[in-house]
Amino acid sequence: MTENYRIFGVNGPVVTVLGRTALSMNEMVFVGEKRLLAEVIRVDPDRAVIQVYEETGGLRPGEPVEPTGAPMSITLGPGLLGGIFDGVANPLKAIADENGAFIPAGVHVESLGGEAWDVTMKIAAGDEVLPGQVFAECAETGAITHKSMIPPDVRGRVVSAKPDGSYTVADALAVVEDAKGGRHEIRLAQRWPIKNPRPVARRLSLTKPLITGQRVVDTFFPIAKGGAAAIPGGFGTGKTMMQHQLAKWCDADIIIYIGCGERGNEMTDALSEFRKLIDPKSGKPLMDRTVLIANTSNMPVAAREASIYTGITMAEYYRDMGYNVAMMADSTSRWAEAMREISGRLEEMPADEGFPAYLPSRLSEFYERAGYTENLNGTEGSVSVIGAVSPQGADFSEPVTQNTKRFTRCFWALDKSLAYARHYPAINWNDSYSEYTGELSRWYAEEVGEDFIACRNELMTILAEENSLMEIVKLIGSDVLPDDQKLTIETARVIRVGFLQQNAFHKDDTFVEPVKQLKMMRVILYLHHKCRDIIARQIPISEIIKKGLFDKLVQIKYDVPNDRLELFDGYYQLIDTALSGLN
Repeated sequence: MTENYRIFGVNGPVVTVLGRTALSMNEMVFVGEKRLLAEVIRVDPDRAVIQVYEETGGLRPGEPVEPTGAPMSITLGPGLLGGIFDGVANPLKAIADENGAFIPAGVHVESLGGEAWDVTMKIAAGDEVLPGQVFAECAETGAITHKSMIPPDVRGRVVSAKPDGSYTVADALAVVEDAKGGRHEIRLAQRWPIKNPRPVARRLSLTKPLITGQRVVDTFFPIAKGGAAAIPGGFGTGKTMMQHQLAKWCDADIIIYIGCGERGNEMTDALSEFRKLIDPKSGKPLMDRTVLIANTSNMPVAAREASIYTGITMAEYYRDMGYNVAMMADSTSRWAEAMREISGRLEEMPADEGFPAYLPSRLSEFYERAGYTENLNGTEGSVSVIGAVSPQGADFSEPVTQNTKRFTRCFWALDKSLAYARHYPAINWNDSYSEYTGELSRWYAEEVGEDFIACRNELMTILAEENSLMEIVKLIGSDVLPDDQKLTIETARVIRVGFLQQNAFHKDDTFVEPVKQLKMMRVILYLHHKCRDIIARQIPISEIIKKGLFDKLVQIKYDVPNDRLELFDGYYQLIDTALSGLN
């Protein structure tokens, strides 16, 4: 396009263009002499308002604004996995190689490099192709096969197709003629607007859990594949480390990790940590199936919004290939704060705590893009979204946390007192919940054990009873409690310390299969029931505690290796033998 407009005013990341323009909502534009990347966010009859995704220092009125005629989009194709990108999908390593450690304004590098890929073609001349159909495959990394797809808006007959060989993302591998006679060149890569969800054939029910290996999650508050979860917590409660653990161990095929407005040192730790991690499934580097998006707190505030949409668009792209994708957003509070700043500069009417009135709708649009779907090509895939929330002062009543709860069905509330007591994961079992449990109960019954949910419910009941009893204990001490209530407190301690607390640095405790989780629950409840029967015969609990069984069960997570689950059978005999003298 040849028509250029001129800047009238600059207000931080917000730029104004006066006069009637042909600019459209969400159109991508380049601003100023340095061609800063930006997006149109308001169009009035006499002006257009643009938010700039780069530092606007030095920008002056009168500098040009160049429209592109297209919405804010990113390039999707082989080469994303293992990459580190900024919020608008610029590859940070390529920028560093060309410009050094600091990103200069106006620098834009293609997200996918020019390397050649060994491509296996799946179509030939004369074939009829449909939207989303896989037309070529290549080994993107040692762990993931990239399946290049016909764009969602293209269907027709293949006029020409290249043979198997080595090609770059810029090479046209096929030409498709549609019903109107139009011809479309098909490449390994395609462009997609980040704020438009990619189409699917239909959404499916969420009936399979995303197994994380974390007992408090898988057993108490599970998330379904294709579900959405929130991790709210104050400073130092372990949000970032929780997401790192989930990224390493959850049974997703692809991990998209977004550092949205986080401190630079945290992102540095994340980058260095992820590079060292070995995928426990394949034995290859975890980065082979991971994309990192780094948008630190000192980067332009408007780019935080783009980083969230960039990440979810990449996740949907790999979902369309038939992969299960887990997306970690750390944190959505920084994204909401960026919206608040932009809204303030636009002089919009503020809502709760200064956040814009459209905060709930933006959050719902984002979390709605999670789901388990049947794709256009007939495969099934999922995008599971786990968003960290950083409420100021750990106040869960603030707007971002409350609105996130409205649109996520899984809530893992991190507790400062648990974190300071070295209880990790610091998920508070009294404040957390999962609405997926009912839908996943059939899977647990068929794949793990019929009594899984029953055991889980009984453990939660014991913890709830302990929570009520501790109010009494704080007032008048535990000595006044009857023995059956003292038993509840002892069993709850085993559940808290021996089951819910997990050691990420222990080879057998860092990841625990649901089958082992069920066996642990069965042993704990077996001891609880046996002791309850003994107490019913007026035998004091002090005699039971002397046997040391409760302390023994606290250590069961370390004493039974993950590959020696038959050792659980010995615990039943141990309990029976120890308690036989009390009958």
